[in-house]
Parts: sequence; structure tokens; C-alpha cells
Amino acid sequence: MFTGIVEIIGTVSALEAQDDTSSGGGGTSLTITGCAEILSDAHLGDSISVNGTCLTITQFSPHDFKVGVSPETLRRTNLGDLAKNSHVNLERAVSASTRMGGHFVQGHVDTIASIMSVTPDGNALTFRLKPRDRDVLRYVVEKGYVTLDGASLTITQVDDREGWWEVMLISYTQERVVMGGKGKGSGVNVEVDMVGKYVEKSVQAYFEGLEAGRSGEGGVLEKMVGRLVEERLNREV
Repeated sequence: MFTGIVEIIGTVSALEAQDDTSSGGGGTSLTITGCAEILSDAHLGDSISVNGTCLTITQFSPHDFKVGVSPETLRRTNLGDLAKNSHVNLERAVSASTRMGGHFVQGHVDTIASIMSVTPDGNALTFRLKPRDRDVLRYVVEKGYVTLDGASLTITQVDDREGWWEVMLISYTQERVVMGGKGKGSGVNVEVDMVGKYVEKSVQAYFEGLEAGRSGEGGVLEKMVGRLVEERLNREV
């Protein structure tokens, strides 16, 4: 679990398509350097977010670390587009003492979005993004959260018909996340807010229960959704 608050930007020092070492596991591996300040408490097997993708540390030194990258991860994320000297957002998994400055982030990328435009607005930049998988748009709401390359950002505008949303990066954020240096056509990893998925599933379960005559059953969230729906229907009547 992560917060979406990027701790540091690291630099790719190696990307091996076929790493047959014990730490490479006979598949693709990624080595990232320039991140000593987040490795002081590192352990083998730790989870770490790399551009919003939850990966496992398989080897590390005081200055760099290696992670294995599965074929599924390469298909679903922009990690396969990285090259030597590429920059990546990094965040360690949360601990009991971590402040929740962003939102709950799993590190499970849902899709990739392309940057349609970057528009200056004072000292800020507005990014318009179009997802490869339009289905994620139902979880994207104005003033809600979205994770882009591992950074928790607030959605400022959504157009479901055209299939895009916008976020704004203030000058401070531009300097501390990789997206600040990206332009039109670049790909960005997207993870939508997991709360929306749970609510959607509970709503579906509620109506399926009604159809099956099980209105009194279900979990706490499902019952809560049921009460809200009933209250709204009663007000309209």
C-alpha cells in the first residue's frame, strides 16, 4: 500500500530484457540508482512503487536497487518504455508511522493514458489525459483522486463524452514528479481510486440482491448503499 506522495525521483541505470542472475529471475529486470535516501531501511522482498507500479526489491546496495518486472506488468504499464537514464517516481510502502498525505494507492496500474495537451496556467500546468481503456472513466470524477505515475493528484475536469480528464500540477509538484517533464504524446501510468470500485461492486450486489429477493442480506457497505438508494427514492416520491 502507498500514499501517492512521491519520495524521490530515481534514475534507471539498467533495463535487462533477459536477466538470468538470481536477482533477475530469468526475466526482465530494472535497476534504479540515485535513491540512497530511501534505501537506508530497505530489505530484500520489500515492496516499492516505481512510476506507480508495485514491484519487489530483489537486490539492493546503499545507492541502488533492482526489481523484477513481469510480462503482465510490461503490458499494462509504461515501464517497458523506459531506457537507461530515464527518470522514475519512487515511493516506499507505507509503515505504521506514515502520514497519509495523498490517498490509498495499491500500485496496481489500471491502464496507460496519453497526454493530449499541456497548458500553462500562471505558474501551474494543466495536463489533459486520454486513457487507453475508456472503461476507467467511470471511476474518474471531478475533485476526486487519480494516481498518475505513482503521484496522487486531484482531477480538475472530466469529459466522459470526449474521453479525457485534466489535472493541474503546481510549480512545486512539477519539480518533484516525472510527469512535470513530460509533454504531449507521452504515456502515463493510471490507477483510479479503489474506493470507486468497491462502491460500484456494492451497488451492483445490492440491485442483484433485490432481483433475487435477498434485500435483507449483504455486507455493511452493501446495506449502507441500499439505505441511501431507498432514502433517495422516498424523497423523490
